[in-house]
Amino acid sequence: KMSVSSLNLILCSLIFVIFCIYRPVVILQIGVTVLVAVFLLVYLATRYNPTKDPLFYVFAEFSFTCVIDLTSALEYDGFTSGFMEFYQKTGEPYLGTPNAIMMCYWDGIAHFILYLMLIHRMSSKQQYRTLGLFWAGSLCANMIVFVPGIVVGSEIRPAFWLNIFLLVPIWGAVSLFSRPRNILKALICRPLDLLFVRIGKLVLTIRLQILNGYVTEYEPYLKDPVGFPKVTILLLLFRALPMLGSFEYGLCTPGCTWMLDWMVYFAGAILQCQWSHAGASLHPHTAEMYRIPVTNLVPILLFNLLYAAGLVLLILHSVFQWVPVNLVIT
Repeated sequence: KMSVSSLNLILCSLIFVIFCIYRPVVILQIGVTVLVAVFLLVYLATRYNPTKDPLFYVFAEFSFTCVIDLTSALEYDGFTSGFMEFYQKTGEPYLGTPNAIMMCYWDGIAHFILYLMLIHRMSSKQQYRTLGLFWAGSLCANMIVFVPGIVVGSEIRPAFWLNIFLLVPIWGAVSLFSRPRNILKALICRPLDLLFVRIGKLVLTIRLQILNGYVTEYEPYLKDPVGFPKVTILLLLFRALPMLGSFEYGLCTPGCTWMLDWMVYFAGAILQCQWSHAGASLHPHTAEMYRIPVTNLVPILLFNLLYAAGLVLLILHSVFQWVPVNLVIT
């Protein structure tokens, strides 16, 4: 009798959990509980050798969410099934939009690799400030596009508030920027440097000059009713363009010690945005009328690639002009 009663209790508990898990508010509660549990597990696992850097716990926590995001993207694209169905329907259904799917791929692959590299460098007592700034820029751009894009074009469910954890990269960026930085060598005003910046600036300028025809003939995805492409283009216009102008000034003015830090941060943001935006404009979940026309596919992809790659090449070129902190600009 005791075993039968225990079995009935277990069955009733399972039924209750299954019933509750499809309620949106319970999804939020479960999400918060899981995130707190992961943090506690990481904390307990390192309690005998605690780290002095709180960013370690951030990287460990977010590496867990990377796996969830990658699983979600794979399930939406039909590569897996049965793992995220309840969450997709009740939790955050807007994760099924093409832009969000591409963001999840970026988070599940690019960010996960970054977290592994960052944790490794922290464990090895190596410098990780530059790599951390790239991560902060990428995740901040994700937050700036993702959260307003949901508010503008999607239904907000209680699980939406789990994205409050995306405010952590802002604190991480402030923390990393406040740490000691390297110093630029003098005489950095070189034609190749200026050329890199001009490329990025030219891309945005062309978009402004031929915006109407460009949207109709080349990137109709910008007219997609979901909020993500609109927020992305606003981010590029009001954040990217002033930043590129400031980089041009930094290249022409020796002693701008802030420039490489901000270029790394900015590169993370641009790569994330370009991946999600270009990928979503090609994704099969996007309505055909909003996808890039086949006749213009190659120039548009090159156009977006040039914008992202130009900044990365500029950073790689500029890295060779940096010297240790204890040296003084001559």
